[in-house]
Amino acid sequence: MKVADAQSHRIEVRPGETVSALLIRPQQARACYVFAHGAGAGMAHSSMETIAAGLGERGIATLRYQFPYMEKGSKRPDAPAVAHAAVRAAVAEAGRGCASLPLIAGGKSFGGRMTSQAQALTPLVGVRALAFLGFPLHPAGKPSSDRAKHLAEIKIPMLFLQGTRDALAERSLLEPVVKSLGTRATLHWSDGADHSFHVLKSSGRNDREVMGEVLDAFAAWVDGVVG
Repeated sequence: MKVADAQSHRIEVRPGETVSALLIRPQQARACYVFAHGAGAGMAHSSMETIAAGLGERGIATLRYQFPYMEKGSKRPDAPAVAHAAVRAAVAEAGRGCASLPLIAGGKSFGGRMTSQAQALTPLVGVRALAFLGFPLHPAGKPSSDRAKHLAEIKIPMLFLQGTRDALAERSLLEPVVKSLGTRATLHWSDGADHSFHVLKSSGRNDREVMGEVLDAFAAWVDGVVG
């Protein structure tokens, strides 16, 4: 499927404060993913572009957007309340730009966690499901499930796309979390991938192949969610 060029948008997060966004909407899109970036790299990072383009090839539109701190060039992530406001503003923008499409929200690492927190506090308007690309269950070297407590408050489908070498989500901790969420949660493991879905040469696979697997799993799950 031919992927449309990205369209630039401005999103008002709070009065007087806007952030940039990029919308890719394939001609035959069947859903729109409101796609938040991770803590260390913004929406234009090559990994974000690869994922957005790959989803576009699979008939899924994406709205990538900046959190306010990234827009300002800061390295310190926003406080949760500010990040949640950005998530809600982006969802509203996606609702306008993709009015005829079901909305799915989430993102990479920090972006996915902020989206899930926002959903747990007050459901995001129009969002049918959440998808996480490397949910950061705990800081590296500090295994814990505390960051997952709010997920029990989420009543819509959730997809966890994770690498088995992810230092921010030990498998022995994440699997029980997902199991506790019941049928509304789906977990897909990418063998040998780390938090950024990179694999070692010794794995016999390359990053492109792994990302293709991840995006195929995402697209198949979307079909099940939006029908």
